Amino acid sequence: MTAELIVSVSGIRDTTRDAAIEFAAEMDDRGVPLSLLVAPRLKGGYRLTDDPATLAWLRGRRAGGDAIVLHGYDQAATKRRRAEFGALPRHEARLRLMAADRVMERVGLRTRLFAAPRWDASAGAMEALPDVGFRLALGLTSIVDLERDIAQRTRVYGIGEGFRTEPWWCRALVLGAARTAKRGGVVRLAVSGAQLARSGPRQAVLDAVDLALYHGATGQLYRWEPYSAATRAA
Repeated sequence: MTAELIVSVSGIRDTTRDAAIEFAAEMDDRGVPLSLLVAPRLKGGYRLTDDPATLAWLRGRRAGGDAIVLHGYDQAATKRRRAEFGALPRHEARLRLMAADRVMERVGLRTRLFAAPRWDASAGAMEALPDVGFRLALGLTSIVDLERDIAQRTRVYGIGEGFRTEPWWCRALVLGAARTAKRGGVVRLAVSGAQLARSGPRQAVLDAVDLALYHGATGQLYRWEPYSAATRAA
C-alpha cells in the first residue's frame, strides 16, 4: 500500500504569514499540497476579516489546489485547561460552528472540513458538526467521515499549538514520519505558523517530509470524497 503524506499549517495570521509563505514554497518544490487550518479569530484580538493580505494569500493557495480546514472560531478556552471545542455540549458547539461558518463563507473560504484547536473535539462537538454541514472531522488519532460514520485510525505528528517543540520531540517526529511511511500508512504532519519562524522546528518538518517522500509517500490533502452516482443509486 502506498503511503500518504498530509501536511497542515495552523495559526496563519499577519505575524506568521511570511513564514507560511516560505514554507509553502518549499512544499511546492516537493510537489506536496498543504492543508491550511484557519480560524476566523485568534488570540490578541486578531480577526481574519481585518487582514486582507492573509485572506488574499489563503484564497490564492486554495485556488492553486490547497485545502482549507476550519480550525475553530476564536480558539478561546471554553473550560479551564481545555481547548475551545474540547468540552462543549452539542448546542454550544453548534453555535460556535455556525458563527465560524458564516465568517468563512463571507470571506470566500468556506469549507466542509473541521479540525478542532489542539485536535480536541468533545462528543457534543462531533455531534454538532453534521448539523452545520461539515463532512470530515480531523482528530488527534483519527480522520472521521461524518457522512458515512467511518473513522480512519491515524495519528498526527505535530510541532506547536499543543504539541511539544523541544529538539528531542522534533527528532521523534522525523523518526515517526519515516516509520509510518515505510509501512505504507498515512503520515500526518502538523506545524504552527509560529514554529515555522524557528529554524529547528521548521527543519524538522522539512526533514520529516523529505523522509516520507523518500520512502514512497505521495503528497495528499485532507479531503472528503462525495458519494459516486453509482453509490447513490444503489
